[in-house]
Amino acid sequence: MNILLLGSGGREHALAWKIAASPLVTKLW
Repeated sequence: MNILLLGSGGREHALAWKIAASPLVTKLW
């Protein structure tokens, strides 16, 4: 699963950190 995450706030950072920990995610931008 490819995910594009926009934003530079704390909420986006926390979300990206959680998403990156998921085994379903292959690419995170």
